[in-house]
Amino acid sequence: MTEFTKVGTQQIVFLALGAVLMIVVPIVVAIIWTKKKKERFTTVLVGAVTFLLFAVVLEKPIQAVLIAPTQMGLADTGISQFLNARPVLWAFMVGLFPGIFEETGRLVAYKTVLKKRKNRETSISYGIGHGGFEVIFLMGVSYVTYIAYAVMINTGKFGTMVDQIMAKAPEQADSLVTVASGIASFSFVNLALSIVERVFAMLFHIGASIIVFYACKNKRRFWLYPLAILLHTAMDFIVGLITVGVWKLPVWALEGILAIFGILTFCGAFFLLYKKDVTIKLEMTS
Repeated sequence: MTEFTKVGTQQIVFLALGAVLMIVVPIVVAIIWTKKKKERFTTVLVGAVTFLLFAVVLEKPIQAVLIAPTQMGLADTGISQFLNARPVLWAFMVGLFPGIFEETGRLVAYKTVLKKRKNRETSISYGIGHGGFEVIFLMGVSYVTYIAYAVMINTGKFGTMVDQIMAKAPEQADSLVTVASGIASFSFVNLALSIVERVFAMLFHIGASIIVFYACKNKRRFWLYPLAILLHTAMDFIVGLITVGVWKLPVWALEGILAIFGILTFCGAFFLLYKKDVTIKLEMTS
């Protein structure tokens, strides 16, 4: 049986803290915002469901089949081999998929179930739901899973599971070995970086939600929709380039890039679109 380094109490505490923060904080933010602005909480839920449908149910399986079919137990295809042999193109596709699917999801939500909600606060309510659910789904659930793995590692069950998977899916087993190593060395710095990254990601999602909202609200501004796709694609494209090693940057540099995208997207959308919406209303009533 494969042996793994025992997970210390400190690591489990940090993982538990991360799970609580990543699950509870987005919900608290949504409640505070909707109460303060007298917004419908259903708008937040629409954002969450839209992310689940477009990013998880639709985007991820299609992306996996085209780019990494072996991760789904399928054989490599000509397309996947072509993309994986070209790291820059692979990184671009990794960025393009979330760009198209998530921004189109926002567009569809605004054009359908949220069609009659034209107040500017709708854009932020949706963004909190979309970005908040991403935090819960990607990070909150992951931390809960890691805690379960930590318990299995300490009781010896994790090694047995990895040995069983190794016989059927070696790549998946290798991924679990990497995860186990990360869990054993998980520190407060890792937790802090995850929190900072999610804050900037949340800012980006709220900013992108504002951008697409105004693309739907004013036909003359529909160009904002492809702009949102471009911004989202560019951000994830850079992450993809770093992932495949085309760009070799330290972690702090990557976080800095994500911070720039998050802050600029949010501030641009908030001050150039959201805040000016109030100015227009004030001019009309004066």
